[in-house]
Amino acid sequence: MIPVDSGLVLVGGLAVLTLLLVAPLIAALRGYNRLVRLRAQVRASWAQVDVQLRRRHSLIPNLVETVRGYAAHERATLEAVTAARVAAMATPGSTPERVAVEGALTQALGRLFAVAEAYPHLRASANFGELQRELAGTEDKIAYARQFYNTAVQSLNTAVETLPTNVIAGLGGFRAERYFEAVGDERADVPVRF
Repeated sequence: MIPVDSGLVLVGGLAVLTLLLVAPLIAALRGYNRLVRLRAQVRASWAQVDVQLRRRHSLIPNLVETVRGYAAHERATLEAVTAARVAAMATPGSTPERVAVEGALTQALGRLFAVAEAYPHLRASANFGELQRELAGTEDKIAYARQFYNTAVQSLNTAVETLPTNVIAGLGGFRAERYFEAVGDERADVPVRF
């Protein structure tokens, strides 16, 4: 039998015990930091969606005025677009309510462009054409930003719902976020047509 130094056994035992205590702590800190990064990515990507939605909001008054000049008797449609814009601007954050009012705005814009089809002089207007192109570009940017946001939400939600980070998420107050999904008629058609 080989003689065993009791001091060496004690040091080895303490090293193993330390490793068993420190390793989970390091893993927990890494998991927490990952959740913080994912949550920050969701917030940053929502900010990009919000920028594009605000850009769309700023284009709408000019579009409404242009259509009003050619189709003044389409008052109900113009008022619906204006009301939907006001509601969208007044609803903060990335809440389900915000998604719903933005969907209503998209639908109202779709009806406005459908009305514009009945007025050849309006469609031929350079101002209307430019606004329509700007809005189409903005809609494309909204779609891209929404896709980026939803990808960030998917990453966060996966981390929040899977082991072992779901334990850390529960302790740290992290929660799954909602996707920004198309609603109603918005799923079928983009309102801007050429």
